[in-house]
Amino acid sequence: MANVDISEEAFHLRIGYMKPDTMEIARAELRETDELRAESLQKLRELLKATPELNYKDDDAFLLIFLRVCHFYPESALEKLKNVASFRKENKALVHGLQVKDVQERFVKGSVINVLKNCDQKGRRVLIVNCGKLWDPNLIPSDEMFRMLYVVHIAAQLEEETQVRGVVCIMDFDGLAMKQVKALSPSFSKRLLTFIQEAMPLRMKEVHIVKQPFIFNMVWTLFKPFIKEKLNKRMHFHGSDMKSLHKFLDPSVLPANYKGTQPAIDYGGLDWFPALEQQTEYVNTWSEMGPAQW
Repeated sequence: MANVDISEEAFHLRIGYMKPDTMEIARAELRETDELRAESLQKLRELLKATPELNYKDDDAFLLIFLRVCHFYPESALEKLKNVASFRKENKALVHGLQVKDVQERFVKGSVINVLKNCDQKGRRVLIVNCGKLWDPNLIPSDEMFRMLYVVHIAAQLEEETQVRGVVCIMDFDGLAMKQVKALSPSFSKRLLTFIQEAMPLRMKEVHIVKQPFIFNMVWTLFKPFIKEKLNKRMHFHGSDMKSLHKFLDPSVLPANYKGTQPAIDYGGLDWFPALEQQTEYVNTWSEMGPAQW
């Protein structure tokens, strides 16, 4: 089993450093070298300057987010920037002007969005989305759930460890009932999956569906048409079989909720919100980025 040290991971973002083995992953998986990084940054900056319909920052740290997710191909990074801008414009009502304070109340009081306080055995952040009984759509409508996820993904971009290693998502459907099924509408499903697959500059490595009851088939019927082959290969369905989940996530990194050896989850948005709040300026700058004309 992996040894888990949560001292540098719990309730704050890992900013301003990359571990030596992370740098090796970046080289092996993303083609990142000092020479290619400098060359790609220059090229992407030129491409962005020649694309007046886009409005983004062009400092190295920001552009690296998009270059890493696109394996340091500047043209692909520009396409990702365009996709993000297009998505933001299409979903203007939800994301234009979105700031940290706009999600604070629901993030702190709700139990829908959580992040494991330790990374997994591969150093990846693990996002938990509670789509079952812990989610009351009357208190947190699906649009507000999406806005919370959107703010979390913006903050997560700041972790270079996460840019390189990617993220894992556990979607927990324990206690799923009709009120949640109704809230997971076709429009929500399409928006969420378009975001994940086209407009999220993070490496989504695995999505684990757990504790889903039979009624989940209704949800899956809505989601399935929008799932492309790449994401489909990274989705895994476990039901109540936690040994199946353990094939991907070591029991030593999982809480007792998922038959892991870590203590049961007793933390949530209240504990994580200060980490978001500390990045308020960065998250808020995103509110106007993307399309030059809204």
